[in-house]
Amino acid sequence: MAALTHARITLRRSSARGHADHGWLDSYHTFSFASYHDPAFMSFGSLRVLNEDRVAAGTGFPTHSHRDAEIFSYILAGELTHRDSMVQKGQEGQEGAQFYRMKRGDVQFTTGGKGIAHSEQNESARPVHFLQIWATPWARALTPRYHTRTFPDAAKRAGFVPILSPLAAGPGASAADEAAARPSIKDTIPIHADLVMGAGLIGAGERFEWVVGGAEAVVRKKEGRRVYVHLAMTKGGKARVRLDGREGVVLGEGDGAFVEGVAAGEGLGVESVGEEEAEVVVLDSD
Repeated sequence: MAALTHARITLRRSSARGHADHGWLDSYHTFSFASYHDPAFMSFGSLRVLNEDRVAAGTGFPTHSHRDAEIFSYILAGELTHRDSMVQKGQEGQEGAQFYRMKRGDVQFTTGGKGIAHSEQNESARPVHFLQIWATPWARALTPRYHTRTFPDAAKRAGFVPILSPLAAGPGASAADEAAARPSIKDTIPIHADLVMGAGLIGAGERFEWVVGGAEAVVRKKEGRRVYVHLAMTKGGKARVRLDGREGVVLGEGDGAFVEGVAAGEGLGVESVGEEEAEVVVLDSD
């Protein structure tokens, strides 16, 4: 039985997403991106891009520029190497601003701000599978920054783990606040947006609950929040989840759902109803 009867939930089927297969890159686009354009899918709150990418071994994205975007990669399988003038080859071994080779469980975050150029390459012998996500920041011309953290699978199997949360100092952050980079939720990566990201590994038959706005309700906008739920393509089509106990709202791998009209503190139930563990990413935006 639905708990959030006031919420509107709209499915975004995987088959309806934009798709581009370049040989070295196989990419699915939830929102308009590159040559895929659909005016109905431009953004959702601060959320602007959600691509599910597979990059072949020995290939990748050559050096390219970004500005005025918050960009983060969530690694599902394989390795992805990030380089630019701030992160040099050889600076590898621990999470933080200088960590550059990402593996499963890692999230790498970039504030494009005033502008930065970087490359992302798969230097391993097998494909890398990851989500690339962009959000629109609350301010332009920010100082470019990087963050990387590891979020172990064991924690994700116990419940939704917060990954990103708003910079605690908010839109009026000073230079010192920016340098301190303190997130609103401890042990998350700070983002310049009213957005919380979480991830969970939900075993078959199990149910997790996402607390809108994050469990600590740190978001600025409390009412009318927009939550996007994505089920990653990790189990060969054998994972499925049901949202809010609604019989007609079941996601297969690659599917997503737009959840609208919910408030901070409310709980969105996510139940694994497939044969295999479901890897679910939640993007909770203003």
